[in-house]
Amino acid sequence: MSAQFTKNALDEAAPARGWSREKRTRRDYRHWSGVFGGPLLGLVAVLALLAVWQLLALARIWPEQIVPPPTRVWEQLLVTTDPHNGQGGYAGATLWQRLAVSLRRVAYGSGYGIVIGVLLGLVMGLVPVVRVVVAPLVTFLRALPPLAYLSLLVIWFGIDEEPKVYLLMLAAFPPVAVATAAAVSGVNRQYVEAARALGARRRHVLGSVVLPAAAPEILTGVRLAVGVAYSSVVAAETVNGADGIGGMVLNAQRYNQTAVVLLGLFVIGITGLVIDALIVAVRRLLSPWRGRA
Repeated sequence: MSAQFTKNALDEAAPARGWSREKRTRRDYRHWSGVFGGPLLGLVAVLALLAVWQLLALARIWPEQIVPPPTRVWEQLLVTTDPHNGQGGYAGATLWQRLAVSLRRVAYGSGYGIVIGVLLGLVMGLVPVVRVVVAPLVTFLRALPPLAYLSLLVIWFGIDEEPKVYLLMLAAFPPVAVATAAAVSGVNRQYVEAARALGARRRHVLGSVVLPAAAPEILTGVRLAVGVAYSSVVAAETVNGADGIGGMVLNAQRYNQTAVVLLGLFVIGITGLVIDALIVAVRRLLSPWRGRA
């Protein structure tokens, strides 16, 4: 009887084991396809774009001065990064020196903007009267393109580093302020009331409940702010910024050096992608629960 019961139980469990094994196989396939499929598809897309670009250059539909082949851009990369050439790089500075200058400006400008935006957003989220008064001003500033107030900053602060940093700061802080205010005002009130019922003081509620709950949205605002600041670096370097990567693009544009312009745009775009990936990694590290609950 017992042997027969055991055999029947094993026969009934066999389909379940097979279904579980099939489910694990599908899950493993999705995992590895996600790990390798995304980068592989991205690589294929880049190679296809380069191939189309090369074919257009070979077809001579436009002059080489308008559409240079990818090899010309690669040659400019090698020239601008070679410290042993006659000029020490493009117009006396290597590509990496110019990139370092621009990244320093972006770091200062976006750093100041993020600090101001987070502090102002906290006040806006916690004090409704301040939000009503300040929100229209922040929205007005966010709607202005960076070039709109660059001339005013030059009049106020001259043509040195100050207007560039202030321009990037003004471009960066509105997204952070808006995201922080929305995140703080949207925190579940039950969490706050529960913390107060347990005897937590106001600053403890802010540091232990409000900020952790609002952190994912605040970091999303930081991500947007850094992207806006970095995309504005070319505008910031239109005034006495020839030593930056944006200044290199503007200088090459004046002399119709299309390959150098494309090189600068590629460098700005690629470094922007790297910076964005780092911010996303930090957000996942600080808020691993996001998207799982």
